[in-house]
Amino acid sequence: MVAAGAALADEVGFDGLTMGLLAERVGVRTPSLYKHVGSQQDLNRRIAALALNEAADAVGGAVHGHAGRDALTAAARAFRAFVLAHPGRYAATIGLEPFGPDDPPATAEQRLLGAFTAVLRGYPLPESDVDHALRMLRSLWHGFATLQADDGFRWSADIDESFEWLITFADRGLRAMSELPGRGARVQH
Repeated sequence: MVAAGAALADEVGFDGLTMGLLAERVGVRTPSLYKHVGSQQDLNRRIAALALNEAADAVGGAVHGHAGRDALTAAARAFRAFVLAHPGRYAATIGLEPFGPDDPPATAEQRLLGAFTAVLRGYPLPESDVDHALRMLRSLWHGFATLQADDGFRWSADIDESFEWLITFADRGLRAMSELPGRGARVQH
């Protein structure tokens, strides 16, 4: 049921996903859905966990065997491709408040953060900068991919060229931050 809900969210948009629409899609009456999910909120949380795990698999698989800029490029491209292919299910992950550290969306989010933290190992950043660097990467990749998915780039510059420019910008920024005086020891994870 969750996979069907995620596919429907990709099709109609996360805000358009309802239990009634899902029931219609899978050919059952709405009350029958409650044998599989507890509520709309439960469905949304399960879709978010699915999406975060899928994104973690995509990014983690892409960066495996790469370091530095190559890992950054692979992670950025994989994340963007995931968001563009699955905009509805990805939207389920935004603003989700985990119930606790063992909540499935929270553990899935940690897997995704782990993949991006692996990328940062290729940069000599101090441990104190890791959270800042993760937020920067999330902001860049999330912002670009969601704007593109919403057709937010309507001018003449090639979108792929802009994305590669953004990767270069992030790579140079990470390298420059690691070279500032007094930045401490690099990430050890």
